[in-house]
Amino acid sequence: MTKTWQVALQEARDNLRSAGTDLKEVREDLREAALNGGEAAIFGLEGWLLKSSIVPTTPFMDPEIFPWTKTLEDGWKDMRAELDELLGRRDDLPNFQDISRDVASISDDDQWKTVFFMGYGYRSAANWERCPKTAALLEQVPGMTTAFFSILSPGKHLPPHRGPYRGVLRYHLGLRIPEPKELCGIEVGGETRHWEEGKSLLFDDGYQHSAWNDSTELRAVLFLDVVRPMSGAAKVTNDALLKAIAYSPFLRDAKKRHEAWERRFEGSIRQ
Repeated sequence: MTKTWQVALQEARDNLRSAGTDLKEVREDLREAALNGGEAAIFGLEGWLLKSSIVPTTPFMDPEIFPWTKTLEDGWKDMRAELDELLGRRDDLPNFQDISRDVASISDDDQWKTVFFMGYGYRSAANWERCPKTAALLEQVPGMTTAFFSILSPGKHLPPHRGPYRGVLRYHLGLRIPEPKELCGIEVGGETRHWEEGKSLLFDDGYQHSAWNDSTELRAVLFLDVVRPMSGAAKVTNDALLKAIAYSPFLRDAKKRHEAWERRFEGSIRQ
């Protein structure tokens, strides 16, 4: 008999409190909660998990808490060169909502393009090969769950929204930023920052946030989600839940959509 997500989530919590618990049972309960409850189940854990966060729970954080950010900054020009090559086919790149349906609530046009590399265990082998220097740099990021180039067209605004789960942190590296930099920005939890080429931003997308490009040029960043460092039982729970997300209908649908785009893109290249 299939458990409700509420029951599965409560059993996971109870098992974590029990001495000698088989963590395999906890992972299975969390997987069932994620599959059956989706965001509601995930939100039910956030408050408890954040109490064990090793890093701040503020809207923005110092990127230097992760040593790998310096590695990416040092390699930003290599990534920019590979991005520029792909932008020669900008119209053929997928709109974000064409890959991830939940984005349709904040973007329904062709002004937010993506070049997808990885998401919760699924890797785009073709894009990995198209951007070998970017791929080599991404290999050096521990705890990465999601990676892609995020491209905002001139005049594009993303309205206030929040990410699905605070067990990950959001990272942006400026790759193509119009001048003056104040024309493009992001507001997270009431705090505003502006991207700079070759510079990092690290923030908690669980806060309501919005972004804009008021310039006449493209704005592009490397966009990553990485696992939030936690301690104790919260780390075990977070790791298990992130693995469970990979089995969710949402992720399976995104994978199918990306593979369909890839076939179309390859076909257009051969023409």
